[in-house]
Amino acid sequence: MASREEPLFRGRPIEEVIDAQTEAVKKEVESVPANTLLNASEHDLVEAVVEKFRLHVPVIRDAGIYIASWGEKKVDVSGDAARLLPGSSQPFYVDGTEVVIAAPFEGDARFFHVQPARYSLNPPRAEIGNSELLLRYVRTDQDGEAVKSEYQRTLASIQEHLASVAEAAGRFNDQLEALVGGEVKARKERILKDAGMTAAIGLAMKKRDGTPETYSVPMTRRAPRIEQLKSSEPFQPEPALSEEDYEEILRIMSNMVRVMELSPHAFFEMGEDGLRSHFLVQLNGVFLGQATSETFNFQGKTDILIKVDGKNVFVAECKFWTGKGTFLRTIDQLLSYLSWRDTKGAVLVFNRKVEFSKVLAEIAESVPKHKNFKRDLGKTGETTFRYVFGQPSDGNREVRLTVMAFDVPTSQPEPRTGVIDLDAVAAGKRQRRGRRVRERL
Repeated sequence: MASREEPLFRGRPIEEVIDAQTEAVKKEVESVPANTLLNASEHDLVEAVVEKFRLHVPVIRDAGIYIASWGEKKVDVSGDAARLLPGSSQPFYVDGTEVVIAAPFEGDARFFHVQPARYSLNPPRAEIGNSELLLRYVRTDQDGEAVKSEYQRTLASIQEHLASVAEAAGRFNDQLEALVGGEVKARKERILKDAGMTAAIGLAMKKRDGTPETYSVPMTRRAPRIEQLKSSEPFQPEPALSEEDYEEILRIMSNMVRVMELSPHAFFEMGEDGLRSHFLVQLNGVFLGQATSETFNFQGKTDILIKVDGKNVFVAECKFWTGKGTFLRTIDQLLSYLSWRDTKGAVLVFNRKVEFSKVLAEIAESVPKHKNFKRDLGKTGETTFRYVFGQPSDGNREVRLTVMAFDVPTSQPEPRTGVIDLDAVAAGKRQRRGRRVRERL
């Protein structure tokens, strides 16, 4: 079989490849149908384009290098000036040995035809096989050490060229997510601008003439802004809680840990309804509703919610920890309440009977197993977990879910050192007066 060995790294310069890839990314985003762009989860869309256009420079698997074949071979030595051959233009064959060494690789084989920024004028040669490079060596002296030295020198040259290609490709890959995200946002803005809805992309709602009252919020105290997102057929405004207000809601609820620590006696016998009411008081002390003095209301047993147009843009579920099964069903319940795109919610887990570290471990372990789980956004503290879920009816509609765990006091605390117990002082005074009266008698 004839060898297909060829010089490597002799094609287009890597700079041209990256420029072409950048333009291809932009064309890909432009080719996405408008309805898909507006309907899809932006994170998922960006991730899909990034995965499609990420550059995968080959990596040689050194540990997998092996001898693919060896055997006898007739070698034409007529061009060998070191041999004293009779003058003739005819081939002259002698016995020899051919050794083929295979170097497996992972990545895009097309990069073996890309010229790196640093390259040799005498490039390495190899046959590009199916996920492996084939290096052929023919000798007439059976010198194994010479073959070993030669293939190691060839591989070193290949590795050096690949490293230069990978350096440039790595810079492109590092910036790819930002590039795609920027292109997606820019095109979405253009589409919405054409529809007269530029306020819909992650910006605070600004009241203008003709804007429905449903989407403006009085600014007495601190008022949660309602941002509008779009559906597809036709474009219908969908309220969403602003990122800033969501973070403020979480901050206020998180501060309840400190309240419990300072006043444990107020919580040690309190049930779900009482705990929920404490959260409502704190939240409504900061946020003002659209039609009433209260933004946050509740329905059923445990919901804390914000409603717009009769639908929920924020829901918090309050539950005492009774195990992973109940916890996951609580997430199901919360997801069923949220129907808008990109809505936000929270699960407040109250613990009173279980070792708190075990509860935290079971939360972290069980959430990724939920059927609608999409991705983990990381923890913002030892007891606060951030996740993204897909809504059960449409995975493109995402729910930002924060799980906050609270260890509720379980018994009446002992008086703190250095704190005067007024009841004990009064009792002591009564005892001393009684002794004085008895002494006079």
